[in-house]
Amino acid sequence: MGKFDVIVIGSGPNGLAAAVTLQQQGLSTLIVEGSPTIGGGMRTKELTLPGFRHDVCSAIHPMAMASPFMRSLPLKDYGLEFIEADYAAAHPLDNGDVALLHRSLERTAHDLGIDGSTYKRLISPVVSRWGSLAVDTMGPLRFPRHPLDLVRFGLDALKPATWTAATFKTQKAKALWAGVAAHGIQPLSNWATSAIGLVLTAVGHRYGWPIPRGGSQAIADALAAYYLSLGGQVQTGQWVKDVRELPDHKIVILDLTPKQMLNINGLAFDDRYRKQLHKYRYGMGVFKIDWALSEPTPFKDGQSQRAATVHLGNTAEEIVRNEAASHAGRAVEKPFVLFTQPSQFDKSRAPQGKHTAWAYCHVPHGSETDFTAAIEGQIERFAPGFKETILARHTFNPKQLETYNPNYIGGDINGGIMDIAQLYTRPTLSLTPYRTSNRSVYLCSSSTPPGGGVHGMCGYQAARIVLKDHFNIEVKL
Repeated sequence: MGKFDVIVIGSGPNGLAAAVTLQQQGLSTLIVEGSPTIGGGMRTKELTLPGFRHDVCSAIHPMAMASPFMRSLPLKDYGLEFIEADYAAAHPLDNGDVALLHRSLERTAHDLGIDGSTYKRLISPVVSRWGSLAVDTMGPLRFPRHPLDLVRFGLDALKPATWTAATFKTQKAKALWAGVAAHGIQPLSNWATSAIGLVLTAVGHRYGWPIPRGGSQAIADALAAYYLSLGGQVQTGQWVKDVRELPDHKIVILDLTPKQMLNINGLAFDDRYRKQLHKYRYGMGVFKIDWALSEPTPFKDGQSQRAATVHLGNTAEEIVRNEAASHAGRAVEKPFVLFTQPSQFDKSRAPQGKHTAWAYCHVPHGSETDFTAAIEGQIERFAPGFKETILARHTFNPKQLETYNPNYIGGDINGGIMDIAQLYTRPTLSLTPYRTSNRSVYLCSSSTPPGGGVHGMCGYQAARIVLKDHFNIEVKL
């Protein structure tokens, strides 16, 4: 295939982002992907019945348009269209109430009643300063471009989410906060778990929690189409076991987590670096279900049907307790469930009059326990009659997820736990964690800052370092 400046192994959002960034600067690049199709966590398939299109991994994308990198690309010109639901998120409670994350910060605060002023004080600065905060938080540790904004953010972000929840008076506000913070897939008593809640809530107000028309594969296809238009090349169906099998190249960038890095031959890492990779920690896994449905999910409150994501876990106290138990390796009867029904907003996902639904819960790392009944029980709890609408289902336990996508070690979809010890020093203790001990090998996966999510910033940051180290090119968003 000729000689390349850079070969990127893996075509998830970060692999694609790295390749795009390099190709934009005129380098010759090749993406090598083991699966028959590109996309990593951005794939859409008929998992249940013909005509029902399900997102295999990610489905709702709060960070897609909040990412400085993604916003810089002309992806709309390559077919990508996002749909916005009436609400970014809904959180029903057993008492019949429902907390709503509106696009409007003012409406959300108004709905929270006596907690509205506390909510605005917490979230409003992040909404208004997201442009500067995104630049300083979605990358490695370094002196910030906007230090005062970052300090203000850090004073709230470094707190455990449980501390922040305690500043609210009502169960409704506490539950809304806990549900959003629980996207971090770790105990909410951990330091810095408030950062996840702050960011996802703020970008919900600023950009919404968008749904890609046609499914998450549309994001991958648009990125790939733009990349190919720049002259890039893609090779699918090739699992790389030894980098010496690759075409001639100067640099390799890995969209892989540490465990896979250690399994590839020819990378020539030194012993110290290998030891650090061996010590890298993975977090909870997920158990995921996709359903083909005969009708919309009959939520009791009525408004949850109109939300991009529905958080099913009842009170903050219940969510905190069950997330801690799952992290400790215990199976829980009423897990925190993240649920979405894309066909409510995108009719291309299912045959006329029918629907698709998608959900997952956090489970012990590598668990092979079947959580189907537990997840469906949580949905039935807030939407009586849901089980009668099921035409077919497809399940993934953590082990099956890892088989499907080897980056999901033990079902960990974040590429490693994102606690305070691995928030920025991931996967190694380094100010430039995209570099490895081999000067010709770099890392761009979600195991580098800023971690998991479809935002491409890990890939962009890795490519930026490659350009600076080897080609004397400076790029900046």
